[in-house]
Amino acid sequence: MINSAVPNGDPGQATDGVPGQVGDVGPGRDGDSAHRVFRRWPLLRSPNFRLFALGQTTSNTGTWMQKIAQDWLALELSHGNGTVLGVTTALQFLPLLLLGPYGGVLVDRHSRRRTLLVTEAVMGVLALLPAALVLTGTVSLAALYGLALALGLTMVVEKPALQAFIAESVEPAQLVGALAFNSAVLNLARMAGPALAAPLIVFVGPAPAFFANALSYVAVIVCLLRMDPRSLNPAPPVARAKRQVRDGLRHVAERPDLALTLGLVAVVAAFGMNFQITTALMSTQVYGASAATFGLGNTALAAGSVVGSMLAARRQRMTGHQLAGAALVFGALETASSLMPGHLAFLVLLVPTGVALLVFLTAAKARLQLGVSEDMRGRVMSLYMLASLGTTPLAAPCIGWVAHTAGPRAALALGGAVSVLAAVTVGVLYRRPAVAVGSGRPVHAAG
Repeated sequence: MINSAVPNGDPGQATDGVPGQVGDVGPGRDGDSAHRVFRRWPLLRSPNFRLFALGQTTSNTGTWMQKIAQDWLALELSHGNGTVLGVTTALQFLPLLLLGPYGGVLVDRHSRRRTLLVTEAVMGVLALLPAALVLTGTVSLAALYGLALALGLTMVVEKPALQAFIAESVEPAQLVGALAFNSAVLNLARMAGPALAAPLIVFVGPAPAFFANALSYVAVIVCLLRMDPRSLNPAPPVARAKRQVRDGLRHVAERPDLALTLGLVAVVAAFGMNFQITTALMSTQVYGASAATFGLGNTALAAGSVVGSMLAARRQRMTGHQLAGAALVFGALETASSLMPGHLAFLVLLVPTGVALLVFLTAAKARLQLGVSEDMRGRVMSLYMLASLGTTPLAAPCIGWVAHTAGPRAALALGGAVSVLAAVTVGVLYRRPAVAVGSGRPVHAAG
């Protein structure tokens, strides 16, 4: 657990050998292990970031438990209709597409920590509703659609606030390392969530998975409240003014490097990252997986994502060509996974697919976070969330329809092929002088 008695100071300052400090570890195997962790991840010396990571790991474990239960319910209620699963996914991310930039304005205007306290509480209440419906036997597709839409509306503010708050919880020089470490712990939760949800669904039903997610938001709120505000680096709130959404869009439009990064993320996310649909259908319809193995596709992707996060943290520079290269490798591996003859081979190939995906996403977030000023961070990160999550409604029904008519293999291959084409196009555009000028200083990793 977190030691609240640890003094606050520069989280990047080593404290090895000073009694009572985080860096001072005792002898023995546990102490040596802790010492290696702090040496590999110096930002873990920050009590605030440790609380943040603990809360997000707990919350995302619950979130993935709910996702597995929600997907299983959607397929069960629709008798395996992939289009219904695609519509459910689309409704959850449609608000980000329509209202994403406005959420970024709200994040820039208000305290990000207080904003997260409100949004996490709302999402906890929303997790209780489907649990009650399942227990009372009144759950329906209409109820699942309503839940997905309500969650999406909350995510309009919660997602950019969360990304911007990472920058407040660490020193500026540690931002890239914090982004990579956050991806690692979240993907560990992505592995734990399906693994915990599957036996619950088999032996008890989906209701406990929804209850667990509701409780996980309590952990996030407790961690946020225990943070020391004096050790945070909050951005001054932006005063209310007209055309603030337009100002954010204009800022990105005037920076070709930011625009290309967001464009590539949008295409890859819309077509290549619909794993919530494709892996579920590949598991159930192609390989005949049971509820016990239904979530293993997400687990395999998450395992690769943890490795990808570690690789991204070791990067010394996040260039545009590295960004495009990671997207290219991801698309090629996704296409290859659609050809796997057996479930085991499919799961094995999803691991390197997850590695490539996380290297790509971490590079994209690093270029965006370090390429903007504090007063624009919320708006630019809202555009990132729109690109990475809000574009899903545009392609999810299409991917679901392709899976329903041509089969899950065709849907998975389509996503990979489109990602490869987008990566090649952006890689060529990054060679233009105007993009190089707009890129400004190179983005260095701090991990």
